[in-house]
Amino acid sequence: MKLFNKWETDKIIVKEKALIPYINLQPILVPKTGGRAAEGQRIWTQKTHIVERLINKLMVPGHKGKKHKITSYHITGKGIKTYKIVQDCFKIIEKETKQNPIQVFVTALENAAPREEVTSIEYGGARYSKAVEVSPLRRVDFTLRLMVQGAYSKAFNAKVSIAKSLANEILNAYKIDQTSAAIQKKLELERQADSSR
Repeated sequence: MKLFNKWETDKIIVKEKALIPYINLQPILVPKTGGRAAEGQRIWTQKTHIVERLINKLMVPGHKGKKHKITSYHITGKGIKTYKIVQDCFKIIEKETKQNPIQVFVTALENAAPREEVTSIEYGGARYSKAVEVSPLRRVDFTLRLMVQGAYSKAFNAKVSIAKSLANEILNAYKIDQTSAAIQKKLELERQADSSR
């Protein structure tokens, strides 16, 4: 069974052991389950196919400052539109890399997932920041959100389509290029964590 009836998912390798349980690559034809695995609990997102999670993030990528309209107003809840965006994005990636686009996407996720971040601790009336490790589920969720927000910000009020913008974001993360919003944020978070250790 091939994803979108085009790309195989059974030969895809997740190199980072911590992320293997959280990147679901079970064979599926149409990545649209309608939230059957959700049941109101966040932990069940790991059972959803990773491409479907990208599609879901495209629908509601959330706030970025006060610019909610810029990031998600246009296609909130329009599943078929986001489905086609991801399909077009994968076609662009395949054309540029001559590889399986799902493997490129998974490698980009691994490259852009932050290992550490900073949390604020209050002790004796004083606040200070402390470096903490990021859980694997949060690493995947956070990276997907950053990729989508980076793609939307580059496509908004520009002549670039969202499919092309998302493809560029994934390719830059795959190449560990700092023009990727996800890679940029990862490096910034790890730098902050390093200084507050």
